[in-house]
Amino acid sequence: MSRIGNKPINVPDGVEVKIDGHHVTVKGPKGTLERDIHKNITVSLEDKVITVKRCDDEPENRSLHGLTRTLISNMIEGVLNEYKRELEINGVGYRAQKKGNKLVMNLGYSHPVEMDPPEGITFDVPDANHITVRGIDKEVVGQTAAVVRTKRPPEVYRGKGIKYAEEHIRRKEGKAGKK
Repeated sequence: MSRIGNKPINVPDGVEVKIDGHHVTVKGPKGTLERDIHKNITVSLEDKVITVKRCDDEPENRSLHGLTRTLISNMIEGVLNEYKRELEINGVGYRAQKKGNKLVMNLGYSHPVEMDPPEGITFDVPDANHITVRGIDKEVVGQTAAVVRTKRPPEVYRGKGIKYAEEHIRRKEGKAGKK
């Protein structure tokens, strides 16, 4: 029994969903997303309600059932309201800025780190120590934020680096010294 997979998805006003066999297209005010669905999963749309069903109770199909329902739900949410992920930069001299579409970061290296945004992603830099990654595809937004974070992950002794805004870095104590 899949609690998530059995929940119906309500399609809000302003969002258009088209199901063509195993291909789902979601169009909304922010853009359009497309996704291919596994052949063992059936997706149907009736009266602005999407239902997801599986063909049998094989372990693979059971795991795909809830996943497919969540992916379609995230597509609908993304085209209606954008997803965003916020990052913070900590460290003396560490800062970020935008040059055109590019994100340019000074992270203590001998050179500035430049990143081009993937298609459908925009970077916002409200101030020198905060970066916001925005887009309609939740998967791409999360992956892009993770790639930005890998440019200088936070270190555990002083907390310098790039971290998610909601992330808490567990700090380590330095050397204890001799007695």
